[in-house]
Amino acid sequence: MKTGTEVRVAPSILSADFRYLEREVKAAQDAGADLIHCDVMDGCFVPNISFGPMAVAAVKRCVAVPLDVHLMVVDPAGYVDAFCDAGADILSFHAEAVGGLDGVRAVAARIRARGVRAGVAVNPDKPISLFTEALPEIDMAVVMSVYAGFGGQKFIPDVLEKVRALRQMSIEKGMDIDIEVDGGVNEETAKACIEAGANVLVAGSYVFGNSDYRDRIQKVRG
Repeated sequence: MKTGTEVRVAPSILSADFRYLEREVKAAQDAGADLIHCDVMDGCFVPNISFGPMAVAAVKRCVAVPLDVHLMVVDPAGYVDAFCDAGADILSFHAEAVGGLDGVRAVAARIRARGVRAGVAVNPDKPISLFTEALPEIDMAVVMSVYAGFGGQKFIPDVLEKVRALRQMSIEKGMDIDIEVDGGVNEETAKACIEAGANVLVAGSYVFGNSDYRDRIQKVRG
């Protein structure tokens, strides 16, 4: 179920060399990245810690492409302003972290009120029904194809059913919504994601783990 929409690639800096972060993100941008993906982890919602608003603000100063910021935190509402101020162009949070549909709507509304696009994510073992009633109130649905928290994990193909269902819902409702797949994306899995209806693909180790970023980004885009 292809979308007919241009596929965008968002390399995740979680797999970049943080000794040379400015060089890394500029190289990804120059190689054709459509967005730069920033994974924010608090050590509570996921068993890992990454970085906070200061790092996002630093990346913002380095590139012109939009920043796709993914909050993997227990209290996303409490961080909306900080990451909007830091320069997020898209700010995604987990439906599991906000206590249900009312929480999804409230946090999404707060993000949009800041002039930032709102995304809602679910882990592979969580249903998209946690947020689908709020689809008209968000800008991007994020389907995790690995469990949030660590880069370099293997793609879980079962989640493609969620992608297909979301794309079908968006078509039926006449909504212009982005569907992002995050985790384990490479040349082969990207094809399956695009066929299922995804139009934004997050690739971390597949891009930054190779010396030729342009080749890898082009292969993901298909």
